[in-house]
Amino acid sequence: MITDYSIQAVAINAIPLIFAITIHEAAHGYAARKFGDNTAYMLGRVSLNPVKHIDPVGTILIPLVLVLMSSPFLIGYAKPVPINYGRLRNPKMDSVWVALAGPGSNFIQALIWMAIWIILQGAQINEPFFTAMAQAGVLWNIGLLVFNLLPIPPFDGGRVLSGLLPTRQSLALDKLERWGFFIVLALVFTGILSSLWMDPLRSFFLGIINILMTPLRLLF
Repeated sequence: MITDYSIQAVAINAIPLIFAITIHEAAHGYAARKFGDNTAYMLGRVSLNPVKHIDPVGTILIPLVLVLMSSPFLIGYAKPVPINYGRLRNPKMDSVWVALAGPGSNFIQALIWMAIWIILQGAQINEPFFTAMAQAGVLWNIGLLVFNLLPIPPFDGGRVLSGLLPTRQSLALDKLERWGFFIVLALVFTGILSSLWMDPLRSFFLGIINILMTPLRLLF
């Protein structure tokens, strides 16, 4: 049976998570269209409608389990936006920008949620629900940013690395795509993902955000 606290935790996390995943996927589709591929646009996936991006397991079940388990990091995923990389004007390099669009959108969202958090504190608005939601917004977006930057196909980081490598090495890396999910599962269960990737990079990006938020902190 879910406790009252858990119900509140789900409510606090649901809004920032849905925004984080929806905007992430829409950003991929928008970037692809800008670089010459309108596949996602034609299929209605360049949209801020969450229904078009929600995956029952990655968007609902996995995040819910992590919240209820008080996981040290929060991750999730949506239905991938369809992209025809062959239709990009410069497939190799344009694919890098298309891949970075998703994590980039999460970084911007994390900045916005942090700004809301600082403003609430500075204005002395003691509303625990909205304060907790702003905190969750930062953590979800940083978690998705770092998780998706994993340099393993089919994650965004794998797409970026593939685009930057010479053709021969790029093709070799792409062959790992079918095994990418299982590789990540192994990294999760061994604790390597958390200790050597999630935690250090999460601290790194939070540090950058705190630096960028210094003027706003001084203002309030």
